[in-house]
Amino acid sequence: MGDLDGLDLGRFGIYTFDFEHQPAARMRESVQELEDRGWPAFWIPELAGREAFTHAGYLLSCTRRITVVNGIAQIWSREAPRAYGAALLLADAYPGRHVLGLGFGGVPRPGITPLAAMAGYLDEMDGLTTPNPLPRTPMRRILAAYGPKMLELARDRSAGALTYHVTVAHTAQAREILGPDAFLGVEHAVLFESDPARARAAAREHLHRYLNTPYNIAKFRRLGYADEEITGGGSDRLIDDLVFWGDLDTIVAKLRAHLDAGADHVAIQVIGIEPGRSALPYWRMLGDALLPSAGPGDAGVRSTE
Repeated sequence: MGDLDGLDLGRFGIYTFDFEHQPAARMRESVQELEDRGWPAFWIPELAGREAFTHAGYLLSCTRRITVVNGIAQIWSREAPRAYGAALLLADAYPGRHVLGLGFGGVPRPGITPLAAMAGYLDEMDGLTTPNPLPRTPMRRILAAYGPKMLELARDRSAGALTYHVTVAHTAQAREILGPDAFLGVEHAVLFESDPARARAAAREHLHRYLNTPYNIAKFRRLGYADEEITGGGSDRLIDDLVFWGDLDTIVAKLRAHLDAGADHVAIQVIGIEPGRSALPYWRMLGDALLPSAGPGDAGVRSTE
């Protein structure tokens, strides 16, 4: 599965935790506006309560064109046959519009490394037979990957990789490992704040848990950050590399650097949004700056049909 298998998500998409705090009607209105404005892909995590496949299925049912990507569905939150069956149904119901992103997460199994866990999960999925109808458009999957071995697994056993909270330098390294054909999607956090002190304080609050978990710490060490840059809330250099802050032009220029380094797609996570509120004003600004056919002229089409 190392080729793209038609996996074209456009150059930029939206990644958000915001929907964890919003009712279904507001989620529907937001994703429909994003689709009407030309956003090609919408990424959703599985961390704060929304279940990966019901969440994806609801958003797909509300829209007509946008691709919904699980970023990611946790492999230890459900058995492989359940993930396979759910993804198969979404592929059949919404041809070419769902991407199953799988990642190491859920209740851990002591003594099993992330690499072994993921490889075993893929083995089980690939060995399944099902009485369910196969979709006309094949199910598509990618893997959350950071280290070289997981990136190699993503290259060899899926359409490609999603990286999360990484630097532009990591994107270049990932592209080298993945080769020219595998998909590389890169999530990156952005913050619309130009005051350095306020921006870095908000970024540190967002990054706190990632700077205190073993797998993320190992990732940052591999990227060349010393332990003293990771501890104590993170150095300014680390914070600035992981969260692009400033005005629109500054943020856009930094996001494009991932494409220059080899990413196929950048999933933009706007942070600094209070729970229950919406990042839509910022998504509109980013769309106007980044999407070739974006603009308010496309919005409202749905309501006139």
